[in-house]
Amino acid sequence: MKRIVKYIIFALIGVLIIGTFVFLYKNSRPEKVEYQELEATLGDIHRTTVVTGKIAPRNEVNVKPQINGIIAELYKEAGQQVKEGEVIAKLRVIPDMNSLSSAQSRVRLAEINLKQAKTNYDREKSLYDKKLVSDEEYDQVLQAYNQAKEEQAAAQESLEVIRDGVSSRNTTGSSTLVRSTITGLILDIPVKVGNSVIQANTMNDGTTVATVANMSDLIFDGNIDETEVGSLVEGMPMVISIGALRDYSSEAALEYISPKAVENNGANQFEIKAALKTGSGHTIRSGYSANAEIVLETASQVLTIPESALEFDGDDTFVYKKNAEGGYERVQVQTGLSDGVDIEIKSGLNQGDKVRGPKIIKTEENEN
Repeated sequence: MKRIVKYIIFALIGVLIIGTFVFLYKNSRPEKVEYQELEATLGDIHRTTVVTGKIAPRNEVNVKPQINGIIAELYKEAGQQVKEGEVIAKLRVIPDMNSLSSAQSRVRLAEINLKQAKTNYDREKSLYDKKLVSDEEYDQVLQAYNQAKEEQAAAQESLEVIRDGVSSRNTTGSSTLVRSTITGLILDIPVKVGNSVIQANTMNDGTTVATVANMSDLIFDGNIDETEVGSLVEGMPMVISIGALRDYSSEAALEYISPKAVENNGANQFEIKAALKTGSGHTIRSGYSANAEIVLETASQVLTIPESALEFDGDDTFVYKKNAEGGYERVQVQTGLSDGVDIEIKSGLNQGDKVRGPKIIKTEENEN
């Protein structure tokens, strides 16, 4: 029994040794390398670039009040259409005390001057009726009286505008009413009833009561790198796609290239703009992120091969061309335009030539 166990142990050891030698032998054998075979064909090459940007209205304005005050009423809200001149909000006036005091002083002075001018006029008219003064003297006094009346009316109107925001002589032009300056869609109303607002002046931009834009005239606004801007010309075709609308794309034409660069993350970039076609049944909102694909260069019906077949040696470019014996020989080629996948071959190959491509990566499925 012991002898049988000993034979079994020796047999297992022998099998293990033989298996180890077989494994090492297989691993030491050179692996056969296989390559893809590619063909030189005629085709079109397009060098394109993709510019990121956003959708924006061409004409977007901030509507601001003409006087300082407090929002008393809001007649519109974001998302509503508004016509030019339509009232968006009404203000309650908060007059500036210095301006109010000056206006009141001007009214009092105008009333004093008017009273004196009327007295002079009444006296002069009495003498004129008796033929004791000339027409010229009478006309001068009458003119002074009319000027005093006009000055008093103007001073009173100025006081009413400062105090109430509207004059009794021009109720339709009330500055307490904030009106839209264009026809379009209200994008935003950043104020609420009770908020204080101020008019624009040399020291302040003023408070925006509403932002209004014409959403039927949209543009793509993006930035392109300085290395590619030299290939652009106004009128070049573009294809605009919007991330939020997966099935949307629109052809456009480049209409603006900024003459001045802006620095963005350490790189110089130039602003570009293109008109967007909106008659597609999609609701396009201001601020959507978008991409613009621009064809920078085109080569039509040229000899091409996949760029993965190239081999570089210094400044020279080579491919491995299949010869009559079925092997591959290294030949130098001159390349042209590339789209990142295929590349133009200007010399060194002919149509139909076979070239060696990348290695074929073996998987368990390939082996089976």
